[in-house]
Amino acid sequence: MIRHLLLAFGLCCAPAAHAQATLDYTQAKQRADADEAALAPEQAASLRDAQAVALDAGVSACATPTADTSPFVVVAELDATGKVVRTWREGTTPLAICVQKQIAGKTLSAPRRAPFFTSFELSFTP
Repeated sequence: MIRHLLLAFGLCCAPAAHAQATLDYTQAKQRADADEAALAPEQAASLRDAQAVALDAGVSACATPTADTSPFVVVAELDATGKVVRTWREGTTPLAICVQKQIAGKTLSAPRRAPFFTSFELSFTP
């Protein structure tokens, strides 16, 4: 009986969990856009350079994309030292999932304040 209740609970709540994850991503992306826009130009350039290095390393560590060329965004929350402490992603391709895992725990440029949200965006050009 308990198994049936747990299964029923899991089935009814799975869509709600997915909706919450989407909401969390949207809120994190909005926060990243605002936090990045508040940076001084030299700080923004430094952060973007660190992001590019982390993103390149993440893509290199993952399987080389073949048909998996959908654009995706990973949003990261940084602590006061610049370490990535939490991530969200838009995109469900294996490459997006792998890159999100590769970025988790990386250290970027230390932000002026913490928490600080930033986003990694990858799109492929033919």
